[in-house]
Amino acid sequence: MSNTQTSSQSLFTPITLGDIELPNRIIMAPLTRSRAEEGHVAGELIAEYYAQRASAGLLIAEATMAMENGSAFINEPGIHSAEQIAGWKKVTDAVHAKGGRIVLQIWHGGRACHPDLNNGIEPVAPSAIAIDDEVHTPEGKKPYTVPRALRDDEIPAIVAGFRKAAENAKEAGFDGIEVHGANGYLLDSFLRDGSNQRSGNYGGPLENRARLLLEVIEAAVDVWGNGRVGVRTSPLNSFNSMKDSDPVGMTEYLAKQFNRFNLAYWHLMRADFFGVQTGDVVTPARADYNGNLITNMGYSREEADATIANQQADAVAFGVPFIANPDLVERFQQNAELNQADPDTFYTPGSVGYTDYPTLP
Repeated sequence: MSNTQTSSQSLFTPITLGDIELPNRIIMAPLTRSRAEEGHVAGELIAEYYAQRASAGLLIAEATMAMENGSAFINEPGIHSAEQIAGWKKVTDAVHAKGGRIVLQIWHGGRACHPDLNNGIEPVAPSAIAIDDEVHTPEGKKPYTVPRALRDDEIPAIVAGFRKAAENAKEAGFDGIEVHGANGYLLDSFLRDGSNQRSGNYGGPLENRARLLLEVIEAAVDVWGNGRVGVRTSPLNSFNSMKDSDPVGMTEYLAKQFNRFNLAYWHLMRADFFGVQTGDVVTPARADYNGNLITNMGYSREEADATIANQQADAVAFGVPFIANPDLVERFQQNAELNQADPDTFYTPGSVGYTDYPTLP
């Protein structure tokens, strides 16, 4: 589509992403909140949180461990055990009871994992390069450790782990899945040349670096069908010490590869949290990708509306506004004032700053 045309579409126009019908284009971005119960199980509190936000066009549930020992946070959820599947079933039931739609973001922390979070097991990555930062562990903040470079013959087990997670998400009653290929975690760390300095089938040229992400998407599509699988990428985001020498070229390449899968959507993070890397990745993604494009990072209601009217994206995802505004859709409709989010409670246990933000009277 040309991005010079304007249309009558807005945030409130219904849309179908693959096989998922949405009443509006206001997407809840995946947000780690560290509220899982023991064993990385999603409990009643998480069910209440997502059900409160069920008026979103689509809820993308937070980064969830596809396999054991992939933890990069304290108390994030998983989808690799029977208890975790049962926990998420409570969440999907609660969202569906409110008329909502929810997909699960499946994920491996890669080099952002820490032995203290994973039974002493060292993290894995494309190359033995550590994140230059600190991680929260049960014993307090510690520097990230140097990961172990995965061998090529270990990679099929990673793909199989994601496939199993896709199957488990189906059993838990989700409407689809999003493959997490962003923000410096395992799949993204293979993709970008700042973190992937290996040789062989999964290193070197871009087509090799993208191989793992594409293999995981293929496995996910195999389980779900293409109309219920999305993917998220962040070509510019420097979070977790990430960088790529050609983020625009990578975006163009991925657009053409994603076209082969006829996915439900591509969820593109348009910027860098820290403003280190700049560039326009939305325009080339829109030009080269034939499917539904969701963009996010720092949109106001007005800018998001204009983005959809100008056909630069098909939907827009909101993160922090959804933390503080369970009724964000209604507030946007009424042009009502938004609650401000409290960053001090983003990752703390319990309901404070999680399920206690007020809704409109």
